[in-house]
Amino acid sequence: MGINAIVLNYKAVVWGCGGAVGWTTVLLSSGSGVQVPLGVPCDGLASRPGCVPSPPPALRPVLPGRLRFPVTPYGTSVRHVCSLPHNAVNPCCYYPCENWGVCMRFGIDGYQCDCTRTGYYGENCSIPELSTRFYLLFRPTPDMVHYILTHFQWLWNIINRTFIQDWLMYKVLTVRSNLIPSPPTFNSKYDYVSWEAYSNVTYFTRILPPVPKDCPLPLGTKGKAQLPDPQVVVDKFLLRRKFRPDPQGTNLMFAFFAQHFTHQFFKTHNRMGLGFTKALGHGVDAGHIYGDNLQRQLQLRLHKDGKLKYQVINGEVYPPSVKDTPVNMSYPANIPAEQQLAIGQEVFGLLPGLGLYATLWLREHNRICDVLKAEHPTWDDEQLFQTARLIVIGETIRIVIEEYVQHLSGYLLNLKFDPTMLFNTNFQYRNRIAVEFNQLYHWHPLMPDSFLIDGDEIPYSQFTFNTTILTHYGVEKIVESLTLQIAGQIGGGHNFHPVVAKVAVGVIKESRKLRLQPFNQYRKRFNLKPYTSFFELTGDKETAAELEELYGDIDGMEFYPALMLEKTRPGAIFGESMVEMGAPFSLKGLLGNPICSPEYWKPSTFGGKTAFDIVNSATLKKLVCLNTKWCPHVAFSVPPLRNNLPDQRKSSTEL
Repeated sequence: MGINAIVLNYKAVVWGCGGAVGWTTVLLSSGSGVQVPLGVPCDGLASRPGCVPSPPPALRPVLPGRLRFPVTPYGTSVRHVCSLPHNAVNPCCYYPCENWGVCMRFGIDGYQCDCTRTGYYGENCSIPELSTRFYLLFRPTPDMVHYILTHFQWLWNIINRTFIQDWLMYKVLTVRSNLIPSPPTFNSKYDYVSWEAYSNVTYFTRILPPVPKDCPLPLGTKGKAQLPDPQVVVDKFLLRRKFRPDPQGTNLMFAFFAQHFTHQFFKTHNRMGLGFTKALGHGVDAGHIYGDNLQRQLQLRLHKDGKLKYQVINGEVYPPSVKDTPVNMSYPANIPAEQQLAIGQEVFGLLPGLGLYATLWLREHNRICDVLKAEHPTWDDEQLFQTARLIVIGETIRIVIEEYVQHLSGYLLNLKFDPTMLFNTNFQYRNRIAVEFNQLYHWHPLMPDSFLIDGDEIPYSQFTFNTTILTHYGVEKIVESLTLQIAGQIGGGHNFHPVVAKVAVGVIKESRKLRLQPFNQYRKRFNLKPYTSFFELTGDKETAAELEELYGDIDGMEFYPALMLEKTRPGAIFGESMVEMGAPFSLKGLLGNPICSPEYWKPSTFGGKTAFDIVNSATLKKLVCLNTKWCPHVAFSVPPLRNNLPDQRKSSTEL
């Protein structure tokens, strides 16, 4: 192996430079010299990755060597030059750039951090500007903010009736949304800003670029040389020992809403390649109701009065059968076509809970078409359909923000869907779904050990791909049963039912192919302090010791397993990271929808005041009770006192 000489100014001594096994000679201007073991990268200021600011014990004085030749100057802060062997580690593998700085590699061993508009400067974007110093001085921690928002009920009762509620909601929206880059920057093919990464919507975007391909370890320079078997990770840390109910009281009505809602924009297209998506709308486009392409949409439409096709069973409206509407659905071959439901999302035949929401939204769409036709008798089928779709999108966003996100957050601040709050801000009405958002949203611990429908316990073997459950019990009884059954806690580990555990294995495998950066890098990207140990992550000594054995270093911990194993907040469904990372993706995607823009958000877009009022007053209860014969108890959480459950069996017209 060739040896490089390093020539240094004596008053700015740099103790060590290199990246391979062997020795290099440091020749000081005074005439003395030392030998440095290669593999100790250093620049004297302890600012490069892995730097040592003082001589390591292995260094020993030697006479000046004969190796003297020019090398490329590195850095500008001190007078020194440093050259690494040609097989040196890519410096960006050390993630040297802090505070959203962008690492650019120069030559073999050089790098530069672009600190533009980060609020920081310095070689590694680590020195705060004056305005940033003031901001950091007064910025509360995420845990402090969460505590305030989830305590002091008396105070929030007052705030929720004043203008302060609107101001706080505005701050929640802007602070969260500003964490998501818009336009998108990277994708799984391009780890640098490019036109292709911006314009090619067949890719998921990425918040952080992939781990560089030439890094010495799977996650950069920390951790083990070989990551543990995904099956071992799932079996050891994620598999359910005993069902652990969610302390927030989340129910199965929420669990199936989450799955139904997110599968309009989480549609991985692995047949195309790594990081591709079939959901080209990248947001709330109701593609799970109407199909993700025009051909499927046209097959599902009735082509009369703007409505969708349907069938009537026992006097109730349900999605049509595949026999009558031959769209592609993912059913096992042994399920007859007449028992398969034709739905916008091809995988929604898997569980009756998904068929339930498909039925509710089909009925709601057709109900809206009747309202529109009564007010606009001159409108043709196309205009009725397109306008009804916009109304359904608006209803969805309102329910998600004001009930779904409200429940998840646990906030006592009443969340409010009011697009006008952002009209005077620099907000881009465009969204791109990120691969990290797709990864973190695998919330399968919500699923119970079995399903309790109208007093009957149904195991997975009889529940999956069984559309007769929906038609046998009916929408009302299933809604009430799912509302009363508690879901599992997502965070904390050990809560995946064996039936869905294979999903977690697949997520981990996919994250490795996508070369997701370590969990702590995402913590820093979302302005959270990186964890310093596995115990700090999990709060459990036994789990921490086992993770230490498998991963070696907390900075070499994988993204998804860390999210699932992070200690939960007191009485909460999951930990800090899931909230602080998931909320920005969610709110940016919801408010970035075109219908929330000043050009769209007006009564005429939705067919006039009557239809606009439908959007502005949408609730989960109305979605159910305006489309059923009697109004069951419906919510996203189990009732606190089931014995005091009010009689909900009243006509939907009484709403």
